[in-house]
Order: sequence, then C-alpha cells, then structure tokens
Amino acid sequence: MATENKTKITIEATVQAPVEKVWELWSTPEHIVNWNNASEDWYTPTNENDLRVGGKFLSRMEARDGSFGFNFEGTYDDVKEHERIAYTLTDGRKVEINFTGNGNETKVTETFEAEGENSEEMQKSGWQAILDNFKKYVESH
Repeated sequence: MATENKTKITIEATVQAPVEKVWELWSTPEHIVNWNNASEDWYTPTNENDLRVGGKFLSRMEARDGSFGFNFEGTYDDVKEHERIAYTLTDGRKVEINFTGNGNETKVTETFEAEGENSEEMQKSGWQAILDNFKKYVESH
C-alpha cells in the first residue's frame, strides 16, 4: 500500500503558564469555545471533546455574520497527559501537538498535514493565529 507524502507544517508558541493549566484550557470544551478562532470574525459556538485514545472531538466553527461554517472533527490516536496529543481528522490528515512544560512556561508545538485546497502559507498563518489566540487566552486566565 503506497503512502502519500503529505506536506507537514509546524507552528509553535510559548505560553506563560504551567503545563497543567495549558493542558486543561486546551482540552476542556468550556475553554475551547473561548479561544478556538483565527480572527474576531469567527467563533466556535460548540465543542465536544472525548480526550482519550479512540475518543472523538468536534468543534463547530462559524463566521460571526452567519455566512459560513464547518465542523472541525477527528479521532484521537494518542494521548499522553501534559505531553502529547495526536489525532486524525475526518479527511485523513494527521495532527500532533506536543506540550513541553518548564516551570511557569509551556511550549506548545503543533504539526499538521497540509490540505490541498488552500496555500501552505494560508494554512500555517490560520493555525498559528488560533494558537496565538490560545496563548493570549491562557495568559489572561
């Protein structure tokens, strides 16, 4: 069986908070809905998250003006508390997130397989914007 070589894109941010807090705010639906958007004109009205191997997640993402929306969903392949989350999106792409705690600082590194619809730069900047929004959210809570 041939495997397709997909382009992998990596983004990262260093959050000024201990890894336990970063993990909780990353993985809890009542927090996810507050930070999971790339810009102010988008939001996540609902989120479901069963954070365990084989568990599923679903974030409903919508434009605030109601013009567009989509489900971002997948299944968890690996979960190591406070360290690593890996999942497969419904379109088959793989995503891996690593959390590296160092006292009151946590480095979050996300690597995802690019999709073919949008440019790699657009994908990278969109995912980075969400990660930056997460950083801002954690540091203000």
